[in-house]
Amino acid sequence: MTDSVTDPAEAPASPTAAAHPRFARPQRVAFVQSAWHHDVVAECWEAFAREIVTRGIVASQVDLFEVPGSFEIPLHVQTLAKTRRYTAIVAAGLVVDGGLTGFVAETVIKALMEVQLRTEVPVFSAVATPQSFESGDAQIAFFKQHFAAKGAEVAHACADTLLSLERLRGQVAAGIV
Repeated sequence: MTDSVTDPAEAPASPTAAAHPRFARPQRVAFVQSAWHHDVVAECWEAFAREIVTRGIVASQVDLFEVPGSFEIPLHVQTLAKTRRYTAIVAAGLVVDGGLTGFVAETVIKALMEVQLRTEVPVFSAVATPQSFESGDAQIAFFKQHFAAKGAEVAHACADTLLSLERLRGQVAAGIV
């Protein structure tokens, strides 16, 4: 499933947008999220989509992909990275379910790091693993707020890393580094 963020030209300009450095080249970002606990994880996407535009990435250059669960995220991320269409990929999911929680979360994070290192496409994780999770209203509200904060944080990390890599690759090409 693919979806694009609303065009930023339709929204009023953010006062913070001018404060961030501009990219030399257009950036394209994929956001891969788990459908498991969709109502919670979607908060991450929504916050990311808003914030990444303020950081200078055009909304039409951000694509949303949804997978069944967090365990399926790394293969999707790897497939997207291999296309070379994306300059960065973000993964978001909520891993809960007793004894396998630690195994699944560790496996997902390790696989995302391997994809990043193998393809040289930066991969960012907003995959959370709570100590305990119950589907009560208070806890759902807490995790929605947590994922909204994570969405903004991962947008900052993504934009900052892309700017840093753009500079570094320019220096390498110029023989400076």
